[in-house]
Amino acid sequence: MKITFRCPAELREHLPKPYPAKRGIPDWYKKMPMTAFSNDLERDVQTLKQCPPFLDAMMYGFIVPLPVDVDVDGLDFSWNWDVPQPSGDPGATDIGLYSQSPLGFHSPAQAEGTPYFNEGVGFAKFNCFWTIELEPGYSLYVTHPANRYDLPFRTINGLVDADTYNEVFINFPVLWVDSEFKGTLSKGTPVAQCIAIKRQEHALEFEDMSEEDAAKFLPLTRELAHGTNVYKNQFRVKKP
Repeated sequence: MKITFRCPAELREHLPKPYPAKRGIPDWYKKMPMTAFSNDLERDVQTLKQCPPFLDAMMYGFIVPLPVDVDVDGLDFSWNWDVPQPSGDPGATDIGLYSQSPLGFHSPAQAEGTPYFNEGVGFAKFNCFWTIELEPGYSLYVTHPANRYDLPFRTINGLVDADTYNEVFINFPVLWVDSEFKGTLSKGTPVAQCIAIKRQEHALEFEDMSEEDAAKFLPLTRELAHGTNVYKNQFRVKKP
């Protein structure tokens, strides 16, 4: 899968590049213990660090990073990003120019009718300064960085046909879930995780378990309940 990123030439030296998600595993995951004591069970139990699907979700696709430090104080945002003026006609107001702000905002009315509509509170939007082109037949699934609930925002999911729609930027609306957050979102903070998905119809089939299926199901269930690294050693497929 070839993915092509393009940015305005004047910004090339100022922008961090999107990067494979497997290069962005957070420190808190790396520091997690493999086991932890459960007061309820009165014994050690495996932590999420021993759950390969949890890690694989964080490692798949690529990450779009924040281009500059953003200071946050509740719902007040500020930054200092000294970048060149956009190239093109300096008198243009709609064509050939782009926002130089890492953040934009949406009106609350744009979410009316959704469960997260909140009168008087709009949406933030992380601006991306890269166009993204996929191979024919593929769409770009955009989501919040997997399992990154430590971030004070939640990126809203979207599916973009980036094989045809790739001549302008794709921006990332977010819900700001921690209105009391005070601190700095550092340059490079993951703002969206993107995965190229082939467009195809799904044929859903439903069957009863056969005797052969049951004969595999029961012993594997027992092995998973009492063994360690069963999924990792027997079933996990190495990701590209």
